[in-house]
Amino acid sequence: MSKLPEKSIRARLLASTLVMVVIGFGAVVYSLFQVQIVNGDFYQQRAIAQQLRTTSITANRGVIYDRNGKTLAASATVWTVLFSPADITDAEAEVLADGMSEILGVDRDFIVEKAKDKKNYYQIVKKKVEKDVADQVLAFASQHKIKGVSLQEDSKRYYPYGNMGSNVVGFVNDENQGAYGIESKYNDVLSGTPGKQVSAKNAWGTDLNFRYEDMYDAQDGNSLVLTIDETVQHILDKHLETAVKEHGVRNRAAGILMDVNTGAILAMSTQPSFDPNEPYVITDPALQAKVDALKGGTTEEEKAAYNKALNDAWFFQWNNKCITEPYEPGSVFKIVTLSAGLESGACTPNSHYYCPGYHMVGNVRKSCWRVGGHGDQNLAKAVQNSCNPAFMMIGQAMGGETFYNFFEGFGLTGGTGIDLPGEASNEGLYHSLDRLANPLDYENSLTSEAFGQTFKVTPIQMITAASAAVNGGYLYEPYVVSQVLDPDGNIISTTQPDMKRQVISEETSALVASMLEGVVTDGSGKNAYIPGYRVGGKTGTSQKIDLRNQTGEERHILSFIGIAPMDDPQVACLVLLDEPLTSAYGSTIAAPVVGAVLAEVLPYLGVEKVYNEKELAKADVALDSYTGLEPHDAQSKITQLGLSSRIMGGGGRVLSQIPTAGTMVPKSGTVILYTDEESAQDTVTVPNVVGLSGLVANKTILNAGLNIKVTGTDFGNESAVAAKQSIDPGEQVPRGTLVTVDFADTDYQELDLTQ
Repeated sequence: MSKLPEKSIRARLLASTLVMVVIGFGAVVYSLFQVQIVNGDFYQQRAIAQQLRTTSITANRGVIYDRNGKTLAASATVWTVLFSPADITDAEAEVLADGMSEILGVDRDFIVEKAKDKKNYYQIVKKKVEKDVADQVLAFASQHKIKGVSLQEDSKRYYPYGNMGSNVVGFVNDENQGAYGIESKYNDVLSGTPGKQVSAKNAWGTDLNFRYEDMYDAQDGNSLVLTIDETVQHILDKHLETAVKEHGVRNRAAGILMDVNTGAILAMSTQPSFDPNEPYVITDPALQAKVDALKGGTTEEEKAAYNKALNDAWFFQWNNKCITEPYEPGSVFKIVTLSAGLESGACTPNSHYYCPGYHMVGNVRKSCWRVGGHGDQNLAKAVQNSCNPAFMMIGQAMGGETFYNFFEGFGLTGGTGIDLPGEASNEGLYHSLDRLANPLDYENSLTSEAFGQTFKVTPIQMITAASAAVNGGYLYEPYVVSQVLDPDGNIISTTQPDMKRQVISEETSALVASMLEGVVTDGSGKNAYIPGYRVGGKTGTSQKIDLRNQTGEERHILSFIGIAPMDDPQVACLVLLDEPLTSAYGSTIAAPVVGAVLAEVLPYLGVEKVYNEKELAKADVALDSYTGLEPHDAQSKITQLGLSSRIMGGGGRVLSQIPTAGTMVPKSGTVILYTDEESAQDTVTVPNVVGLSGLVANKTILNAGLNIKVTGTDFGNESAVAAKQSIDPGEQVPRGTLVTVDFADTDYQELDLTQ
């Protein structure tokens, strides 16, 4: 075989090499084309990510103010503790673990894990660290010359008034985002826009100098001014909290104060509530006990049951009962039936209704709350008596279609539109037009609904409708945010009252207001009476029929709505107590709560007292200071106030007095003047007058050497009994001490029955 010429071999090698070069170059060109052209954006972003580091800058969340500028929610600067593992040696990690675990209150092993994790440029060790702790962190790192520890500024939400109005204001989660209430509803308004710091880094992940850094400032969030008044809210919270404890309310209490002429919410409370500073702490001991009973399970089912109970408890205490829980309103709803009846002509002030203690609807006998009935009564008296048969007759006189149209007109077939999250719909919880108008069914629908049973509304729906009934007939959309402010405090927007429609005429509204005033002065609402103020209202006691049908258990919702002053209605207050243990009547426990709330709120709002002649005769007087005066000189001044006095001791000057200066004392009261130290030590025992009639309680207190101040209903009524006293029985107090006794009228213990 002959050998190939050497020249031919070289040619072939050259050709092969050329082909390989062409193929290789083509592959490189193809790869470059893919990287730079086809996938250019992708690789460009990866390169930027490797060369740049972006650090988020938290925006300050806007402030939430009450109507007077008091801060209800605000943000303060806190810090996030960061580790840069690339800058921390293993030896330094151990040192950090020893110190930081104690300073930050976190597990030592967790510190070691974060400090040694080289996969990430930085590790978050702890968030929301206060300034004093942040200072300790930096001091420790500086002391041990550890460079890989830094702080990143963050923001934490604070609620200065704690649980006051918490179900309205809400709270934020760990990410500083609104989780409930106003914080959630207006999260986008309050949040602002986070900024960022973009810096270049080298191959080791270390930041380059400031020439390679850009800063994009955060834009702080806007602030909100609420219609809520901190003082009014505090008053409502206080009295509801007391009522829950006094009456063993099992399913929470709710209360709303509304400006009847605008729909602005002055206060809204659910009790027990929670502290938004610690929203995951269950404040209701009974609720916590139910959760604790499931704690410690070992099986998956037991753990799941515990977690579900815990989450249910959280959501239960966060829920705003005033807007999320439809309920049967009971006789409070008679305000709507009365308004509709008068406006439609189904009844007039001259209408009369005979009540034998029941009303026959077809073959169904429906009872009145008073077994013996009310006999013959005009419309005003029927309202004062809260007579169920009378309102059944009014409903029948209207007819199903007219009744439904007013029910809808008062806003009771849909949400109110209040600017709070979670408002419940009562769709399907009231009788339809077809059912109300059906002559074969109206005995179970129209007549029952006419006096407030067999359907549900939310508390916010009920007070909105009642406000329309007395303000001239105008239905307003309720609201809680009055203004939005920019970060500099400039007004961006102002909420204007939104009048939806006029439901009844001003003439009809004036009649309704007059009749509701009679409920407090002469009817079932006597326990909400406040001397000097013209208060109107309506009691409500409703059975929880769905619960009774399911379990056979009888439980009730007791409520009262009070409105004042009735000659020029300004404020409405609704209180409902869900499943109290101590009473089954709204007139005896809900009405006094509303009376106590309005007695504090009305003077605060600048509503002046105007006493009638009867009230003037009983009006309290303020005591001056008689210390230092001669005894008889002091007695003369006291007598001129219409009070009695008694000198104790043999001294020539008054050393002290009981009641003290500034105390409001009834004109029948006695001032004790002490003239020596020995007499000033004289004490008496406070008697127990709870359950006694007015005259007996009054005599018992006076005979004990004490003064008595009467609140609640007129203690002279035969049906009035002492329900509560301000000083516990058996307590030793100075002679002449003023004991406040709250009287309740037991004559109007209504209970709405559907059959």
